[in-house]
Amino acid sequence: MNELDGLDHLDRRIIAALQVDGRRTFSSLADEFGVPASSVRYRLKKLEDEGVLQVVGIANPLAIGFDRLALIGVQVRPGSARAICKALAALPETSYVVITSGKFDVMVEVICRDVAHIVDVLENKIGALDDVVSTESFFVLEVHKLAYGWGVPEVSSAD
Repeated sequence: MNELDGLDHLDRRIIAALQVDGRRTFSSLADEFGVPASSVRYRLKKLEDEGVLQVVGIANPLAIGFDRLALIGVQVRPGSARAICKALAALPETSYVVITSGKFDVMVEVICRDVAHIVDVLENKIGALDDVVSTESFFVLEVHKLAYGWGVPEVSSAD
């Protein structure tokens, strides 16, 4: 089932509002949407429990001592992409792990402290996985957009 199938208009508005400002209070959302704060609290808990929404603080890695960001293309043995993704997702250095089409079976974003750290991740963590055939690293030199709000269907600013 598509997660959006179970979302109503209020759920979508809560998600949209929290993507703009994840620190909004239940009462401010309730006032904006014309519902009780308990309804917002219940809906948010349900969205979190169902894995639809996660409200977190995102730190700028460059500002806290992580100055090596890289995308890593990973080629794996046939049939092992999901298992490799599960293993990579468990690594603290990974922030993004996806199965892809094209030259690479899996793409991974890693955030590391320095060159020695990224070498360790490539050689001793990613490269050490049995079904990894090869990797190719793409170091991030400049970030021009980093966004976490991708909109919610059927929610407009006029709602």
